[in-house]
Amino acid sequence: MLALALGGFGIGTTEFVTMGLLPEIARGMGTSEPTAGHAVSAYALGVVVGAPVIAALCARVPRKRLLIALMIAFTVGNAATVLAPTFGTLVAARFVSGLPHGAYFGVASLAAATLAPVGQRAKAVAAVMLGLSAANVVGVPAATWMGQHLGWRDAYVVVAVIGLATIAALVRFVPELTGIRMTDPRTELGALRKSQVLLTLLVGAVGFGGMFAIYTYITTTLTDVAGMRVGLVPIVLMLFGLGMVAGNIIGGILTDRGVDRAIFAALLSMVVILAGFIAAAHNPYTAAIAAFFVGASGAALGPALQTRLMDVAHEAQTLAAALNHAALNIANAAGAWLGGLVIAAGLGYTAPAVVGTALATLGVLLFTVTVWAARRPTRA
Repeated sequence: MLALALGGFGIGTTEFVTMGLLPEIARGMGTSEPTAGHAVSAYALGVVVGAPVIAALCARVPRKRLLIALMIAFTVGNAATVLAPTFGTLVAARFVSGLPHGAYFGVASLAAATLAPVGQRAKAVAAVMLGLSAANVVGVPAATWMGQHLGWRDAYVVVAVIGLATIAALVRFVPELTGIRMTDPRTELGALRKSQVLLTLLVGAVGFGGMFAIYTYITTTLTDVAGMRVGLVPIVLMLFGLGMVAGNIIGGILTDRGVDRAIFAALLSMVVILAGFIAAAHNPYTAAIAAFFVGASGAALGPALQTRLMDVAHEAQTLAAALNHAALNIANAAGAWLGGLVIAAGLGYTAPAVVGTALATLGVLLFTVTVWAARRPTRA
């Protein structure tokens, strides 16, 4: 479990550190910060493309071997980010880095759920995703600090090293995972014909976008709106990560007690917290506190969505679990893009919080429709 979580730690570090280093990347590549945000969107697009393609085409590959291959690809993509000579090649490297993301979490989550005791599936899934949350406590703040003081490329050197460590840990500690039933590409792709799978993915793609609309531009929001010194930004990123750890643990506990209730609770808390961030962003202390709760509300949604997708996908669990992270990275790309649009329109750095509140509210409405659609046959 720790080996699987270490992979999540590396993935979480590379996914979120770009957001913390956008000003440095923009200056280093000679472009604007909203344009530099395309590197965030490129990574997210890689996840969206890679998750279904890899999960379907590799349906018959032994799970342990697939996990190792995915982490090798991840490490190569981050090494290419370090060496990127132009902004175009940087964007391409971020796209490649994102390709294994969804499939890795999908297979790792399914492995955890298979090995977990009865009644503790969601806690096991949350344990794997805890690596993603822990990255925001340690990995992202440390890499952000290093990127600010030594150069943004050094942050991705750290990520590549984590990738190498994960490969070694997977080889040494992860069993062969023979308990996971092998399928085939046609069976896995059958998940895309299930309305509950598609609706749940849509909830994640829309609702989660609220968190990313804020987090993508968090550095400049803290320095220009809250008046915080740039040296304190990594501390706020650490608070955000602590919130994700707390939310991840709480989300796993709540999901084992009731999946749909846990999703509603996470989405509704996001609406309230993101709306509150609009006012909280004007003070360094309230902005830091609000960042903690933004991370908590977002992370609580992850285990619940992951578990629900594995439930409603039936025999196509690998693809459904991988698609969860594709949906979350659609949210990542959409949140970054929409947040950049309102900033570029001159509405200021609190405008992304308004966009985020709207996306979370839409997520609540979409999940209400999803639950209603699931219960229709029972009522009939």
